[in-house]
Amino acid sequence: MPKAKEIKPIGEVTHFYGGLSVAIIKFAQPVKAGTTVRFEGHTTNFTQALNSMQYDHKEIDTAPKGKEVGIKVNDKVREGDKVFLVE
Repeated sequence: MPKAKEIKPIGEVTHFYGGLSVAIIKFAQPVKAGTTVRFEGHTTNFTQALNSMQYDHKEIDTAPKGKEVGIKVNDKVREGDKVFLVE
């Protein structure tokens, strides 16, 4: 019986600005705007499309690997929450 493929996170939340509903995420691979992702943590579990991404206060189309990118989120996230690609 084949082993189930382990799903690895594509990023991690490093900071959250509650007043702005913006998460700062460090991605482990390039991620395009419009990609649907799932946020998971101790009390976090929701899915959304990455509609608004900013780097250095400028709108971007692709989040580069290893850079911290600001993402407008629909719900509260916490530092350490993992970000998974939804296929």
